[in-house]
Amino acid sequence: MKKLLALCCAFLLFATGCYGPMGPKESGGTLIGAGTGALIGSQIGGGRGTLVAVAVGTLAGALLGQEVGRSLDRADQLAMQQNAQYALEYTPTRQSTTWRNPDSGNYGSITPIETYQTPNGQYCREYLQNVIIGGQQQQAYGTACRQPDGNWKIIR
Repeated sequence: MKKLLALCCAFLLFATGCYGPMGPKESGGTLIGAGTGALIGSQIGGGRGTLVAVAVGTLAGALLGQEVGRSLDRADQLAMQQNAQYALEYTPTRQSTTWRNPDSGNYGSITPIETYQTPNGQYCREYLQNVIIGGQQQQAYGTACRQPDGNWKIIR
């Protein structure tokens, strides 16, 4: 499993390097997409099938995340980030909050799925995020934990 994951990461670095330099939106989107894809892939199949699903999920998520990062402008990112902070702090489980940028036409939502407390007392929430860019829906699943300063930080 570790060898396959290392191979996927090496391939990912090689493949994304072929596209030339990426901006911070693309880099962040690539990393978040790869992590989300790997997580989703790990939930599929059993035995060697799981390893293949993780590899495919990592690569597909990275490429999808890169495209999302490339497509969102600064105002979109700010609206999405503010919505995420609000949703994670105040929105009840399984209820959605939305954001919209009237200038770009992009919009999205975030839905907290589960809330839990880690053994060290930190609160975390799993969430589902939808982003619609140019009419195309992108979906991501992740986990964020509340930091000592009160902000929520995506951990995967």
